[in-house]
Amino acid sequence: MRILRTDEARFAGLPDYPFAPHYLEVAPNLRMHYVDEGPKTASPVLMLHGEPSWSYLYRHMIPLVANAGHRVLAPDLVGFGKSDKPAEVEDYSYDRHMAWLSAWLEELDLRNVTLVCQNWGSLLGLRLAAEHSHRFSRIIVGNGMLPTGEETVPTVFSLWKAFAGHSPWFPIGRIVQLGTERTLTKAELAAYEAPFPSADYKAGARAFPRLVPLSSDDPSGAANRDAWRVLEKWRKPSSPVSAVATRSPAAATAICSAGFPVPTVSPTLRCGAVISCRKIRRTISRAL
Repeated sequence: MRILRTDEARFAGLPDYPFAPHYLEVAPNLRMHYVDEGPKTASPVLMLHGEPSWSYLYRHMIPLVANAGHRVLAPDLVGFGKSDKPAEVEDYSYDRHMAWLSAWLEELDLRNVTLVCQNWGSLLGLRLAAEHSHRFSRIIVGNGMLPTGEETVPTVFSLWKAFAGHSPWFPIGRIVQLGTERTLTKAELAAYEAPFPSADYKAGARAFPRLVPLSSDDPSGAANRDAWRVLEKWRKPSSPVSAVATRSPAAATAICSAGFPVPTVSPTLRCGAVISCRKIRRTISRAL
């Protein structure tokens, strides 16, 4: 496996991102970067980004939660941000991402974790919480899902998958802009582009759409169904859950033991919460 590493100089002077880098080897010669702010003895808040962003996504949330007295960890998934980037699309799989993230979680021995996740951060994070449930106490999901391959695939996703897989033009900053509520500054757009100095570095970002399980016999779909069996029985009343992507309103009601409102569930995305970063910040302050 050929592994690329983005020059640290590309991350110099990014707006609103003053955080010291931390690195952990999650496989031979494969390094994962993460932000680690706040008291090291405090209960951790784990923030997982989606596609095709990186921990820069949480730049405004990290100091708010850390200043409230919590330890905040925001890793860059392999292939993104300051983490190493295997050079071929075929180097990435759902199971490999899970193995890399699980190795990071276990090496740091994180416990009593509050998970904050969105987009692909939820596809990995919800599996992570289910498979390591003894380490997690709370789950907050924004624009997230955990597909099992049994859902109807929207046309727009098929178009996105084709674009990611075949288009010679893959503008990371503009893709991120499409998912935001405001116009990003030129400096912010450049920050989202920073991890990818050339097309060679974008294999991880191009790979993610093809890793979503689209059929019931997909091995990842089977693993996600197992995860749902854990999540649908989630009961931690002393550690309230604000919102969890779910398959049914009944399961959402059971999971949201803190009594927060349960949003309408999309049968296509199995998404129990589509909320802005501002709403997530408010929800964290209530849940912790």
